[in-house]
Order: sequence, then structure tokens, then C-alpha cells
Amino acid sequence: MALLMKYYDNFRIYMETNGDPRTKDWPMMSSPFPTLAVCLLYVYLVKVLGPRLMENRKPFQFQNTLVVYNFIQVIFSAWLFYECLMGGWWGQYSFRCQPVDHSQSATATRMVHACWWYYFSKFTEFMDTMFFVLRKKTSQVTTLHVIHHGCMPMSVWFGVKFTPGGHSTFFGLLNTFVHIVMYTYYMFSAMGPQYQKYLWWKKYLTTFQMLQFVAIMVHAFQLLFIECNYPKAFVWWIGMHAVMFLFLFREFYKQAYINKLFFLQRRRDAERLRLLNAKAALESTTQLNGYANGATKLPNGTANGHANGHANGHANGHANGSLHKNGSVANGTVSHSHTNGTSNGHVSTKSDILLRGDLPAEITQRKVQK
Repeated sequence: MALLMKYYDNFRIYMETNGDPRTKDWPMMSSPFPTLAVCLLYVYLVKVLGPRLMENRKPFQFQNTLVVYNFIQVIFSAWLFYECLMGGWWGQYSFRCQPVDHSQSATATRMVHACWWYYFSKFTEFMDTMFFVLRKKTSQVTTLHVIHHGCMPMSVWFGVKFTPGGHSTFFGLLNTFVHIVMYTYYMFSAMGPQYQKYLWWKKYLTTFQMLQFVAIMVHAFQLLFIECNYPKAFVWWIGMHAVMFLFLFREFYKQAYINKLFFLQRRRDAERLRLLNAKAALESTTQLNGYANGATKLPNGTANGHANGHANGHANGHANGSLHKNGSVANGTVSHSHTNGTSNGHVSTKSDILLRGDLPAEITQRKVQK
């Protein structure tokens, strides 16, 4: 226990010795532990307690509240962006190397105040996640979201405590501008489904956020290769934060857009293949039914044809036979209608030959001798 107290005393002395005297007595600036406690409480609320309390409750509807909240965030971010510009980045700061101005000049003091309000804004952004939890939008309380919001107050605290101004404030300058765009998107999104058609640029908003981290990373790490009166520890602190958030946002982009589009395309292809298979099966069934119906009708037609032919043939044959017995023969020919039977029934018999007068010569000579 005594060892821990010794480390704590050394840490407190270091803070008092190296901290910027202008922010020494400002709220939450005396020690990092209150900020750390708030960040841990935030994580507990949004990941454990909040979902547990909302488990058996209906989601809250905050449409008007969300519109007002996001509008306030747009105005707040725009004001912070303006203060960062007026605090040095509008024509006074160098993008190449900018040491911290520890003086009490109006411009330096303005930047120090902008840094503290930027730190304060990170706590107000906790409400983003709180609204997700209360509305039971748990799918949006992602690891990226919680890490991003949970780390930022602690990260910014060190900047306000030791380097409120100078090179690292480029992070705040870009981030406040991105938040103007981001909260404008959220505001329109909260206004209702009739505004969804104007929100086609969500994908590009995520790209814009990733470009922000690339710019911050490059801007910070350039000091590793040039001489600049700026603490190298904060170069690594800011630069590695940018790298971490870049990879986290890249993973989110990959899951939200690239993988989603891939799975949607696979689903479309599977549905198209299913429709083609169903169409082919339907055509095959139709053809088989057509063959079956044709095969059923063909024997009936053939049987009817043969039956009619035989019936007609036999009837005509009997009629012609009667005529032949009555001696109705002239010039060796017989008037008869048996040819219908022959044509209809496809029957050719010996009686046909006789009735046609095609008598053999032997029989004709016998009749003449008698």
C-alpha cells in the first residue's frame, strides 16, 4: 500500500510540475482519475446496465428530442471549429511544425479555452450511445462506437493538461469539422423516413471520417522526421490514436458496406438461380404433360379409325354379296359400294376381286361351255 501511495505522490508531483498552469484549476483538470471514472461508468451503462434495464421495456421514441440534440451538436461543433481557426489555425499556425504557445496572449488563451470545451464535448457525445440504448438500437452500440466514445475524453484530457495548443490541436480542428457533417446527417435521419432519400451519402461520411484519421496521422508523424519544439510523446499519442481509429473505422466500413454488398449479391444470385431452376422445371413438366396427353389420344384415334373401317367394310361386303346372289352382274362388273369399306377399313379380300370383274380365265371358260 505504501508503494502505491508513493507512486501516486510521484505522479501528482509530475502533473503539477509539467502540467500547463493555465488549466491547472479548471474543472476535471487536477487529476485524470475523475475523467477515467466517468469513461468507465459510461462503458458499464451502455454495455451492461442499460441493456439490462431495457430488456423488458418498450423502446423510447425520441424523434423530436433527437432532432434538437443533433442540431445543438451541429452548432456546438461549428463553434468549436471556428474557435480553433481563430485560436491559431487561421493564418497563424504552421501545418509543418507548431510549438505550444504558453503565453497569456489573446490568441493563445482562446486556443486553450477551445481545447477545454473540445474536451467537454466528448462527454456530451456520450448521449449518442445513451439514445441508442434507450431506443433499444443495440446493433448500433458496436465495439467501434464504444471504444471511440469511451477513449476520447481520456485522450483529450492529456492534451488539455499538458499541451493546450500547438501541433496537436490539428486533431480537434479536423474532428470538429467532421462532426458538423456527421451530426447534420444524424439530424436529418432523426426527422423521419421522408428524409431518407436525402441521406444517400452515409457511405461517404464513413470514408470522410477515415480520411480525417489519415490526415491526422500524417500530420502528427511528420514531426518524427523534422526538428520541432513539440513533445515527441504527444506525437506518438496523437498519431497512434489516429492509427487505431483508422483501422477500427476501416473494419466497420468493410462490415457495413463491402461485406454487406457481397452478401446481397450472393443472395441475388441464389434467388436468380432458384427462379431459373423453377422455370426449367415448369417447362419440363409442361412438355411431359403434353407428351402424356398426346400418347393418350393417339391410341383412341387409331382404334376408332380401325373399328370404323372394319365395320364399314363388313357392312358393304354383306350388301354387295346380296347383290351378287340376285344376279345383278352386267358385263362382268358389279355396281357396289364395297370400295368404301376397302378405303375406310383398309381391307382387301377375294370377294373384292370377284366383284370387280377380275374373274380368272378358267372360270369364264367353264361358264361358256355350259
